[in-house]
Amino acid sequence: MEASHPLDAYSQIVTRVAERLTPKVASLRVPRGGGTGESLGSAVVFTGDGFLLTNAHVVGQATAGTAAFSDGASLPFQVVGADPLSDLAVLRANGETPPPAELGEADRLVVGQLVVAVGNPLGLAGSVTAGVVSALGRSLPARGRVIEDVIQTDAALNPGNSGGALADADARVVGINTAVAGVGLGMAVPVNDTTRRIIAALMQDGRVRRAYLGLAMTPGPVPAAWRERLGRKTGLLVAQVVAGGPADRAGLRAGDLLLSVGGKPVAVSQDLQRQMFSDAIGQPLAVTVMRNGALVDVIAEPTELVAA
Repeated sequence: MEASHPLDAYSQIVTRVAERLTPKVASLRVPRGGGTGESLGSAVVFTGDGFLLTNAHVVGQATAGTAAFSDGASLPFQVVGADPLSDLAVLRANGETPPPAELGEADRLVVGQLVVAVGNPLGLAGSVTAGVVSALGRSLPARGRVIEDVIQTDAALNPGNSGGALADADARVVGINTAVAGVGLGMAVPVNDTTRRIIAALMQDGRVRRAYLGLAMTPGPVPAAWRERLGRKTGLLVAQVVAGGPADRAGLRAGDLLLSVGGKPVAVSQDLQRQMFSDAIGQPLAVTVMRNGALVDVIAEPTELVAA
């Protein structure tokens, strides 16, 4: 009768994901500038020739560090590139790494779906927690910037888990854990078409030229009276405008419902994020929002994100 217990299938999924991913998640030791100690985090092997994916805030301004794996191997790595806006960084290990993890597709996630967080915090290989996707398309204000389109989960994140894997039930990496947002809340950068473009740019050029508006947003409903006229039900609700940023200078406000940018409708954060690459820097963008029940058009001019 024990085999039919409702937790058995859940436990089997989590165990299987942990077994498959734990060898592929490294513990990072990154020296801090000025000889003030080390930054600790995790990273995920994602290619067969030694590239690892982690958070930009884990590596900071460092150019190198050490990656340790659950099999006892310890390899030096170089920082290939980092993108503070997405909080992603690509590393290259000097030596043979475990086989790569499979990258999944975060855009297929649904609220309530099971996810498993696998990290290697403080060298404690195989730190595994599980939970569900509690929200999608969140924006995370961090270090004077806004990390857009993050996954919110109730899978507990421990210190040092930043840069570790958030995986689906098939052990596909759908996110890179980035922050603890509060009691019972964790955030992860999604793996999707936009972040794949970021990763490719980091691998090729060592940097990503990003356009920056300075908005924190969450999906929000279009008022019922406007839905038929606009032919849509959702937009992006502005939760925060970064003071002095391009959006602030354009007159956008917290509480505005963003409907279109550059003539293209935006309903989820990735709709906007897909436009925020180098070709948008310094170019006027027509922005339409709903404010107090009326449509308002403004012109915003994105600036280039400059790493601190």
